[in-house]
Amino acid sequence: MIERVLAGDAAAFEPLVTPYRCALQGLAVRIVRDPEDAKEVAQEALLRAYRYLGSFDRRLGFRNWLYQIAVNTARSFQRKRLDRDIGLDRAAPEIIGARAAENPEVRHDRAAIRARLMACLNVLSDREREVFLLRDIEDLNVEETARVLGSSAISVRVHLSAARRKIRTRFLELNGPSAGSGT
Repeated sequence: MIERVLAGDAAAFEPLVTPYRCALQGLAVRIVRDPEDAKEVAQEALLRAYRYLGSFDRRLGFRNWLYQIAVNTARSFQRKRLDRDIGLDRAAPEIIGARAAENPEVRHDRAAIRARLMACLNVLSDREREVFLLRDIEDLNVEETARVLGSSAISVRVHLSAARRKIRTRFLELNGPSAGSGT
């Protein structure tokens, strides 16, 4: 498909990226913390992918290359909108993906869990958040995460360890010490 796009078949780009659209938007919403902004970031990332497809390094892997573009696009977006108030309550549904058809009690429970998860993610630095999202949510391995972020595997491990520790600490603060004990 890549070769077809590079040969001038623009229509071949859509089936090439379709399997990644939801994942890119999910990653974007967890980085920029706003579903509407995430749509814009994901769309811009796909435009950049199309524009720079000729520079795609096949050793990186297409999915990882798209994630790298999405992370960089989200970073640019955040730099441009630092003063904007980003509402956690609008981004929370993307974390777990609550279904509208569930009963109100289940929706309430999931909403509470999402709010706690977002509160946990908010204690992370930008780099810790990116590493945690790519490694633990998007399920990239350490080396893939390092390539996407343009850093070393050691840096990914350090930031991931710090992120997990901060999330665990914040989760226990929000839920009390018995929440993490498994009892």
